[in-house]
Parts: sequence; C-alpha cells; structure tokens
Amino acid sequence: MPDPLETRPPRWSAWTLPLFIPFIALLWVPFYNTVEPRLWGIPFFYWYQFAWVFLTSGLIILVHRRIG
Repeated sequence: MPDPLETRPPRWSAWTLPLFIPFIALLWVPFYNTVEPRLWGIPFFYWYQFAWVFLTSGLIILVHRRIG
C-alpha cells in the first residue's frame, strides 16, 4: 500500500518539454557558427552559447516551480 504522506511529482509532465529547447538550440551548430553579429566585440558564436547558460537556468527554475 503506498504511503499517503509521500507525494512525488509525476516522472514526466508537459512542463518538461521546455527543457529540450536549449538542447536543440545548441545542438544545431550551423545555426550559430558565425562571427557576426558581434556583441561588445565578442563573436556571435561565443555570446550565443553563453546566453544559453542563463536562459537554461531560467527554464530549469520555471519547470522546477511548475512541477515541484
């Protein structure tokens, strides 16, 4: 008999789908394999990947709050 006090979120939810966005955005390298446009002198290739660090963190927090 399952413990009624033990509540777990489901293993899979529609809220987990946004976590695939950074994976796909960074997996498709020909999309961002370019120098222009530059941001403060930094080539697009570098700042695009670095921006996804923050975007992914935001998505993880959002999904965690919605599921958990």
